[in-house]
Amino acid sequence: MTTASHKEALPLLAVRGVTQEFRKTGLFSASASPVRALDDISFILHRQTTLAIIGESGAGKSSLARCIALLEKPTAGEILFGEQNVLALNGRELLPFQRAVQLVFQDPTSSLNPRFTAAELVSEPLVVQGEGTAAQRHQKALELMHQVGLPAKWSNKRPLEFSGGQRQRLAIARALSLNPRLIIFDEALSSLDIDNQELILQLLANLQRERSLTYIHITHDLNLVSRVADEIAVIHQGRIVEHGAAPALLEHQETAYARELFFGRSTLSAILDARFAEAQR
Repeated sequence: MTTASHKEALPLLAVRGVTQEFRKTGLFSASASPVRALDDISFILHRQTTLAIIGESGAGKSSLARCIALLEKPTAGEILFGEQNVLALNGRELLPFQRAVQLVFQDPTSSLNPRFTAAELVSEPLVVQGEGTAAQRHQKALELMHQVGLPAKWSNKRPLEFSGGQRQRLAIARALSLNPRLIIFDEALSSLDIDNQELILQLLANLQRERSLTYIHITHDLNLVSRVADEIAVIHQGRIVEHGAAPALLEHQETAYARELFFGRSTLSAILDARFAEAQR
């Protein structure tokens, strides 16, 4: 097997035994035992696939997303991107990984500088990486805006002049600016209405196909999971309690916790289907 073939055969991402602990602070909690937000998390993610990580609020989903993107450093474990343990890197060694992995948050308003124009926001990662001239960065920003369905004539608008769905498109364009290989969506569609969710899902599917992207969706939306995921990991109290191919896991759950999550989805779906049928009469 050639070196190139070997690299392509490797998982894009391998998370091994990742644990994250923190201590409560305050007058009465300084000596308390550490709280374990993530407990021995392990999984692999293959190239050009979509993994959905689901669980209730506080289960550890966002902590895991932030650890994978190295916005937080886990207490223990390894995060391999290809063959490289990125937790062992420092300084400029991290730049290729920081380009390759991008995170899109639930509320784009909080992650987009309100003083910047749309074009400035999309091109800012290029400025940070010292890539291209000002004119080249601006041109790339316009091209990315067009790719996510935002016209170039809006390039001088500020974030608050956009709708919620448009701001999420802007955040996606910004994430694409460094040509990433993995994008992590941390509840990125949960604040959108159904119509905007559908449009963004179509956009993400097109981008994944055209750019050979790999996705992680951090979500509690089981209807979204059933539509986009190749694999599902169920997280509960900082541990992955089930992980498998999406069709099989949607059909059958081994743990009571996962069954409760999916039963809630089934009940909601039945209610929505009944309401839709009633509206058609």
